[in-house]
Amino acid sequence: MKKMKKALAMLMVLTMVCAMFAACGKNDQKANKDQTNKENTKDNSTDGKSGDNKEKTTAGSTGGKTLRIYCWNTEFQDRFNEYYASKIPSGVTVDWVINPNEDNVYQTKLDEALQKQASASPEDRIDLFLIEADYALKYVGTDYTLDVVKDIGLTEDDLSQQYQYTKDVVTVDGSLKGVSWQSCPMGFLYRRSMAKAVLGTDDPDQVQEMISDWTKFDAVAAKMKDAGNFMLSGYDDDYRVFANNKKLPWIDDNNKIVVDDEIKQWVSQTKTYTDKGYNNKASLWSAESTAQMAKDGKVFGYFGPAWFMDFCFMDYTLDDPNQPKEIGNGGYGDWAMCKGPQGSYWGGTWICGAAGTDNIDIVKDIMLTMTCNKDTLVKITNKFGDFTNNVAAMTELANSDFGYPFLGGQNHIKVLLESAQDIHISAASPFDQTMTEKLQLAMKDYFEGVVTEQQAWDNFYTEVLGKHPELSK
Repeated sequence: MKKMKKALAMLMVLTMVCAMFAACGKNDQKANKDQTNKENTKDNSTDGKSGDNKEKTTAGSTGGKTLRIYCWNTEFQDRFNEYYASKIPSGVTVDWVINPNEDNVYQTKLDEALQKQASASPEDRIDLFLIEADYALKYVGTDYTLDVVKDIGLTEDDLSQQYQYTKDVVTVDGSLKGVSWQSCPMGFLYRRSMAKAVLGTDDPDQVQEMISDWTKFDAVAAKMKDAGNFMLSGYDDDYRVFANNKKLPWIDDNNKIVVDDEIKQWVSQTKTYTDKGYNNKASLWSAESTAQMAKDGKVFGYFGPAWFMDFCFMDYTLDDPNQPKEIGNGGYGDWAMCKGPQGSYWGGTWICGAAGTDNIDIVKDIMLTMTCNKDTLVKITNKFGDFTNNVAAMTELANSDFGYPFLGGQNHIKVLLESAQDIHISAASPFDQTMTEKLQLAMKDYFEGVVTEQQAWDNFYTEVLGKHPELSK
């Protein structure tokens, strides 16, 4: 793993130097909540300035008058505005540069800006930028990111309650290069009314018992089909459950591509589900998938972490997203969560301090407040439903009377806690994003009967090797 991280760090430097001449690979698709509807004159970016609050407490001394934050949607911005904006020192303006994930726009814009960081004017200089798990190593293995402890000044005690895997994802050669306010264990979101009608109960503990392994999951899928429903929306819905339980990284020490048995099981199961009509033959994030989240949808459940539920899923369950999120608005309250056949996680967002920032004290205080402060993290969970990155906070809420209205008052933190404690990244590699995208694309043709399984694998290898010729089959 260390060998691959170092190699990727060198690759990143070369990529950044050549950013003007070569496009990066397509980014992992993640729903963006119409953040590009409001456009700034710079970089087609959303302008969400947060520096004009009437009451402020100083976060620390600051050299710059503009705090510039690069991200791809409003998820972090919403939380920042709620729990930090009032601490921005007087005279400092927060400039949000928001570019969408789709078609790699975000990474391309970020790469171009980081390349110019040393010569940028103070107002154009990046102070903070956000990254996702699938491409984290692209950035944390370079000098464009500051060491959270050595350069920014957080202590081991400050970071002691964060889930270890959230630190491992952004650590290279002992250097921690980012922090996150969230941990992202996944659960199985299911429709209560459908569970009652088909399974006789909507109780999360009883439903969990019925789908606690893949054999049981298959049996429930057959029942759902007999009742005129779909167990899953489509091809990719449970991919990460299998992928997160891999024992082997995608690439071995000889740069050879390795296909773990969990990946083979996903291919086999998905083909079976497609042929038997257990899924709705939809792709992740497609209109066909999101349409089935509505109150009258026929899909029983979706795998996802807390951020998926709050930021990508909930609005599609409502009759009117512009009306209050409450019982009576579409399917609000008609959902529950259980662990599912295997513990797993999906994604996450990390905050990185950009080398060259002239607001190091504010950067430090943002990291402390938004990712280390237990009280703040409890508030984020209460308002947004996030499973936040603090062991003490999540353990406390899991054992409390906390209930999330969207889930009919269920305490989903208790459901997710077990998975969070089991998350590891021992099988992670710098090529995970490429492998995921190319595999899902190649196998879709197989699932739909366009090509044979062997042809699909051949197409997968061709695409991967075309992007990474340094690898081999």
